[in-house]
Amino acid sequence: MTVLKTSLRNFFAHKGRMALSAVAVLLSVAFVSGTLVFTDTMNTTFDKLFASTASDVTVSPKTAAADDEIPQNGRPESLPASLVEQARKVEGVKDAQGSVASTSVTVVDAKNKNVGPTGGAPTIAVNWTPNELRSVEIASGHEPRGPTEVVVDGATAEKHGLKLGDELRTIAVTGDFTAKIVGTVEFKVTNPGATVVYFDTATAQRELLGKTGLFTQVSVDAKPGVSDDALKADLAAALGGGYKLQTAAEVADAGRESMAGFLDVMKYAMLGFAGIAFLVGIFLIVNTFSMLVAQRTREIGLMRAIGSSRKQVNRSVLVEALLLGLVGSVAGVAAGVGLAVGLMKLMSSMGMELSTRDLTVAWTTPAVGLALGIVVTVLAAYIPARRAGKVSPMAALRDAGTPADGKAGRVRGVLGLVLTGAGAAALVAAARAAEAGPGSLWLGLGVVLTLLGFVVVGPLLAGGVVRALGAVVLRIFGPVGRMAERNALRNPRRTGATAAALMIGLALVAGLSVVGSSMVASATEELDRSVGADYIVRSATGQPIVPQAQAALEKAPGLDHVTEYKWVDAKVTDPRGKVSTADLAATDPTYVKDLRRETTAGTLTDAYGENAMSVGSDYATEHGVKVGDVLTVAFKGGDTAKLKVAAITADVGQVDKGAMYTSVSTVARHLPAERVPHSLLILASAKDGQETQAYQALKDALAPYPQYKVSNQADYKEELQDQVGQLLNIVYGLLALAIIVAVLGVVNTLALSVVERTREIGLMRAIGLSRRQLRRMIRLESVVIALFGALLGLGLGMGWGTAAQKLLALEGLGVLEIPWPTIVTVFIGSAFVGLFAALVPAFRAGRMNVLNAIASE
Repeated sequence: MTVLKTSLRNFFAHKGRMALSAVAVLLSVAFVSGTLVFTDTMNTTFDKLFASTASDVTVSPKTAAADDEIPQNGRPESLPASLVEQARKVEGVKDAQGSVASTSVTVVDAKNKNVGPTGGAPTIAVNWTPNELRSVEIASGHEPRGPTEVVVDGATAEKHGLKLGDELRTIAVTGDFTAKIVGTVEFKVTNPGATVVYFDTATAQRELLGKTGLFTQVSVDAKPGVSDDALKADLAAALGGGYKLQTAAEVADAGRESMAGFLDVMKYAMLGFAGIAFLVGIFLIVNTFSMLVAQRTREIGLMRAIGSSRKQVNRSVLVEALLLGLVGSVAGVAAGVGLAVGLMKLMSSMGMELSTRDLTVAWTTPAVGLALGIVVTVLAAYIPARRAGKVSPMAALRDAGTPADGKAGRVRGVLGLVLTGAGAAALVAAARAAEAGPGSLWLGLGVVLTLLGFVVVGPLLAGGVVRALGAVVLRIFGPVGRMAERNALRNPRRTGATAAALMIGLALVAGLSVVGSSMVASATEELDRSVGADYIVRSATGQPIVPQAQAALEKAPGLDHVTEYKWVDAKVTDPRGKVSTADLAATDPTYVKDLRRETTAGTLTDAYGENAMSVGSDYATEHGVKVGDVLTVAFKGGDTAKLKVAAITADVGQVDKGAMYTSVSTVARHLPAERVPHSLLILASAKDGQETQAYQALKDALAPYPQYKVSNQADYKEELQDQVGQLLNIVYGLLALAIIVAVLGVVNTLALSVVERTREIGLMRAIGLSRRQLRRMIRLESVVIALFGALLGLGLGMGWGTAAQKLLALEGLGVLEIPWPTIVTVFIGSAFVGLFAALVPAFRAGRMNVLNAIASE
């Protein structure tokens, strides 16, 4: 009880000094809790959606693509309409309804503006049936009753200013058709951002599937008392094995599985950044307790003198840490819920609607948040607590503070150098790796070891680096600058720990900047080297190019040639009998001009002959294939062909690496006309001297089809740079959390340092140091600590980035580019971070009463 009372008294006596450490715990726990709440909420949203839309049993084609896949020929797999009546006659069936649904559509308004999402959620065209009333209700107007009527979801109507009577044009592979809005619907559960349009059944069949008498699935409901599994078994027996049957639970599981990849990437990425924030927070907590223990040396010595044991002193400090972790974690869990709501708003602005009605806070979220916050805080305080336990009763007779342990400093220096050396060796091994798998392991090991090494060796480096920075930055400020330098050097361990927190965030910024810049430079270099086409036409959402759009661009004046590029589902059997999934691209012979592919054997133009193809060098090596061999290619939905290998392409670079090529005419011979894939992209080149006119002509030809974009090579490079830049900006935004925690660490260190040097500050003021000079001294001390951390972090990050780029060179990203403008900007920005962090401590130091400061103990 005495230990608890002492801890509580000390905690509340120094609550101001604990505040910033509590904020660090709060931010870290908030990120973890917010991530868990956000992902749980997304799971809840989709679970409700799947539950509201799925019938007891769903019958679909055996070869139907997953819900998140766009059919290559623009038409979803279909079932005969007669299957509905067959299903209704099965014992235990209450009702059966045929459904038509397609995601291979684009819907535009009267201004030719796409009213569907341009990324993320799809645009879905469906037929109206009574089943739709499970998930939606008519908000205005009525259901579609003829070929010229359409119903649209209310969120899309509100977002794009659509109203009853407005005309919408739907672009499908079968052609364009228009209809007037006769109604809007509202979802009973959250619609995660999809645009949904409803047509009558005959129109949906004709315009989406190409003819009536077809459905994409049959929804079957059971009579009361009949289980879903029993109904599924009865339907399977009655309908035969040519269909895929799923219960409502199985449909929901499949939906969750299709979303799992996206959710897992987001979840673990955000948790990774939370881990970085925790790591940075550890330095703040260690510094805080180290300085508090040093300032209370006499107090602890008195406690030891009157009978407190080492264990009691140790426990007293750990209980303070426990209280700090508890307070910070509780606030962090609450802040995490707010962060999750903010993330939901952000996702809504990006097209994925999430409602706070589905906000899900599982019991595991506060449990994980509290456990992490408390455990990390207590572990961080363990070393200062042990140091406190070692304080001798004789320390009551000395001034506050403990002498440095020279032996520990030397041991630490040797350990840091060993870790850094081992990490550097691992990074070199990663850079020289012959395969990406082992190289990635070396890279991860090198990053961890060099980071630990720099953290451990930081105090050893502080002396030399701070002096060098002082000579450049501080000496121009005269005696005030020299005092700031000496203050930073007074306790190298503290300076190293404070700088290490900033170092971690900036090392990641620098490393990712190098990787991002190198990716852009490598891709640009490869485009210049290999791409010969002047223009690329494609959809941002991966939709195939509909025939009417392709016909329009082929008529554009000024073009020398147009090349189709189709992706074909097929299985390839090598001469040894081994079957594998093919990356088979069907293109026109002009593709050899549009993409300059090197060959290791044969001539690529020969691959476009009758019943011929090419393979990649990796496939050829793995399967023992050579020019002249015959491969068996089974086309999905078509027949099986014997294709002769006419060329082997070199698998270097990123563009079409591993692709097998054959001609469009070869694919057309082995697939029914309605199953031939549409072009995923189209390449075109202009006639000599007509580049500008052809570029504009292509844009004009595709103006009625806003889902497609025409890019010349300059546009494509700019888009690539923008994409990488946007990704890096998101990462930098997440890393800002770690940098904020690091800034709090600098603020806390300076604030406690000012308290520690109260008498010294009073004496300096007494002998003539002005308030302005005092504030400048503290600001300069903060700047040099921040620059020290930045120098270590940027140097370490560039090492990581360089090693990562050398590893990525195995995948074709062979250009190393150091983004010096970014590096220099971050370094200079660190000085301003230091200035900002020193504002409050410097202001408080300047307000000290001189006599009270001198009299303090």
